[in-house]
Amino acid sequence: MLKRLLFVFVLALPMSVSAQSSILVFGDSLSAGYGIAVEQSWPALLARRLQNNRPPWSVSNASISGETTAGGRSRFVAALDRAQPAVVVLALGANDGLRGLPVAQMRDNLTAMIQAAKTRKAKVLLIGMKLPPNYGPDYVRRFEQTFADVARHADVPLLPFLLAPVALDANAFQPDGLHPTAAAQPKLLDYVWPALKPLLR
Repeated sequence: MLKRLLFVFVLALPMSVSAQSSILVFGDSLSAGYGIAVEQSWPALLARRLQNNRPPWSVSNASISGETTAGGRSRFVAALDRAQPAVVVLALGANDGLRGLPVAQMRDNLTAMIQAAKTRKAKVLLIGMKLPPNYGPDYVRRFEQTFADVARHADVPLLPFLLAPVALDANAFQPDGLHPTAAAQPKLLDYVWPALKPLLR
C-alpha cells in the first residue's frame, strides 16, 4: 500500500479567482508529487504555465498518495466546495488496480465524481491508467476498458494513460519503479496539456 500523503496547493494570482478560473486536479500519488518536492509535480508546473494566461487560471491540487476512487469519492464534494472549479482533472484509479479492487466499483465511483462535477457546471478531463500484465489479462483488459466506458457514457474527454510519455523509460522513475522523477514531470504536463487546453476556453 502506497503511503498516504496529502499535498494541496493553490497558486494565488494577483486578482480574485472565480469559479470560471479554477482547475481542480484530483488524483493520487502520480499527481501529488510523491517522492519529489511538490513544486516539481506536473500540477505545480501547470500552475506556473498558466500564471500569465489571460484570462487567468488557478490550480488547486487535492491529490492524495495512496488514494482509491472510493476514498476520492468520499471527499470529492468537499474538494469541489473548496476549489469551486470550472475544470476538474480526475486522475484516480491506479490504486484500485494495484490492489485488485472490483472494476465495477471503480466505474461507479468515477461516474459519481464526474456527475458531481457536472452538477457544479465544471468540465471534466478523465485520466486513465494501465496495469502491468502480471495482474492477469482479463483484469487488465477490464480495468483499462472501464476508463473508456466511463468517459463515453459521461461524455467527457479521456486521456488513456497518464504515464504514456515515460512508461518505457526506467530512468524516468524513482527507485520504487512506480513514481516518476522530478525530471519526468514536464513530460507528463506536456502530455496532459493538449487534452486539457480545449477545456480552458
